[in-house]
Amino acid sequence: MAAEGMEGAGKRALVTGLSGFTGHYVEQELRAAGYEVYGTITPGHAPGERQFAVDLNDRAGLADVVAQVRPDVVAHLAAIAFVGHGDVEQIYRVNVAGTRNLLEALAAAEHKPSAVLLASSANIYGNTDAGVIGEDVPPAPANDYAVSKLAMEYMARLWQDKLPLIVVRPFNYTGVGQHENFLLPKIVSHFRRRAADIELGNLHVWRDFSDVRMVAQSYRRLLAAGPAVAGQAFNICSGHAYSLGEALAMMADIAGYPINVHVNPAFVRANEVVRLVGDNRRLLAAIGPLDTVPLADTLRWMYSA
Repeated sequence: MAAEGMEGAGKRALVTGLSGFTGHYVEQELRAAGYEVYGTITPGHAPGERQFAVDLNDRAGLADVVAQVRPDVVAHLAAIAFVGHGDVEQIYRVNVAGTRNLLEALAAAEHKPSAVLLASSANIYGNTDAGVIGEDVPPAPANDYAVSKLAMEYMARLWQDKLPLIVVRPFNYTGVGQHENFLLPKIVSHFRRRAADIELGNLHVWRDFSDVRMVAQSYRRLLAAGPAVAGQAFNICSGHAYSLGEALAMMADIAGYPINVHVNPAFVRANEVVRLVGDNRRLLAAIGPLDTVPLADTLRWMYSA
C-alpha cells in the first residue's frame, strides 16, 4: 500500500509497453512514488500480475483494458522503437494507428485520466542546423520511424480537447537492459566479453545520451504535473552531446583496454542524423532540476551489471 501523502497514493497508472526497456524503469519509478501500476505487454508473453497481453491494434481489447484499470495517469511507451526495424508497415500500424486506438479508448472511458504521456522521439527533428535543438525547431524527419512519431504527434492533437496530453521527445538514452541492437549496449557488451575488435557504422556522430533512470524520473514528474503541462511537448535530454569516439574512450578507460574499431559499410545508415543535442530548459522549467547522471557513470553501471 502507498503511504499517505505520497505522490501516487490511491492512484492507478497504466503503462503501455510495460515489459520493454523503458517500461521497466518507469514502472519502478511510479511504484516508488506510491502508484498502483498496471501495464500492457505484447501478446505471446504470459502476463504477470496487473499485466494485460493486448495488441495496440486490437481496439476492443484495448478499450477493455482501459475500462478494467480505470487509470488516473497513463504513460504510453509501447512502440516500434528501433530505427532500423525491417517491417515499415508495422512501424506505422503500431506507432500511429495503435496510439489512436489508445486515445480513443481513454477518451471514451467513464473515468478520465489527469495526464496522458505520449512518447514521441527527438528523431523527428532530423538533420538540423539548429546546434542545440529546442522544441520549436521545425521537424524534418529523415526515416520512417521518425515520420511515424511525427504523424503520431499530429494525430494526437485531434484528441487534445478531450484528454490532457503531454508529448515527450526523448533524445538517446541507455542503461542496463537495453537491447544490443542499440549502439551503447553493443559497445559495452563487446568490452564486457573483452572482444579485441568491434564493427560499427558512422563514427562521426554526436548524440545527447541520457540515463534511462533520469528519463523515467522525468516521465513521472510530468505525469504528476498533469493538467499544468498538458498540451505541450518536452525534450527529454541532458543538453550535452558526446561523440562516438568519446563514448569508446570512456569504455576503454572503464574496461582497462582499447578496442579496435572497424567501419562496416552494412552498418552505415543512409540519412544518418549527424548531431542530436537537445535543449532541456522547457522540461526543467516545468518539473524542476533533474538527477542527471554523467555518461561515464551510466556506462560503468552497464559494464558492471
